[in-house]
Amino acid sequence: MHENTEDVPVLIAQTGRLRGTRWPLNGEQFLIGRGSDCNLMIADRQVSRHHAVLRRRSEGYWIEDLGSKNGTHLNGSPIAGPSLLQDGDVIHVALAVQLTYVGTEATVPLSISDASEMGLGKLRMDPQAHRVWIASTELDPPLSPPQYRLLSLLYHNPDRVVSREEVVANVWPDTEIAGVSEQAIDALVRRLRNRLVELDAEGDYVITVRGHGFRLRNPI
Repeated sequence: MHENTEDVPVLIAQTGRLRGTRWPLNGEQFLIGRGSDCNLMIADRQVSRHHAVLRRRSEGYWIEDLGSKNGTHLNGSPIAGPSLLQDGDVIHVALAVQLTYVGTEATVPLSISDASEMGLGKLRMDPQAHRVWIASTELDPPLSPPQYRLLSLLYHNPDRVVSREEVVANVWPDTEIAGVSEQAIDALVRRLRNRLVELDAEGDYVITVRGHGFRLRNPI
């Protein structure tokens, strides 16, 4: 495992369930939308499957709306074409989430220690690379996409119980809630627990709260 200490721009969620989450921009493009293949997946019906994209060019990162149904706004104005992002710019993805772009003038170091401060626990996640660590050991092979989406949902809601309906909306965003059985949810939770036990046999990270849903136990 290698720590990446390169200074990179980041997106920071300011509203909604993802509030406080950071996404380092260290690739050529960063896709935002409802689809499971997006770098930032927003499980909200207002958000198009592929809603907007950030692309890196020599001048910096440019944002472009991908013909979304409900639009992308930059500093309150709808994006009509590619727009160069500046430090402190505010992005609205439909009405679902507000993001702040922290650019090269105010870079945030991307390192394992920073991830620890953000995660405040033994379990840490890199939302762009879809990587998971417990303490200093990375989970390898990586989680399956449904397992990762479930863990990400719990990880970004550390102070509350996540309902089964929220699990369906985030893990299977293109499926009606009634189309996912209780057994399917429980099986996914069980598989996720089994993967985490591979790195920490004593850890009980995913807690079932009977009659309500699930929460993440992430010890310091």
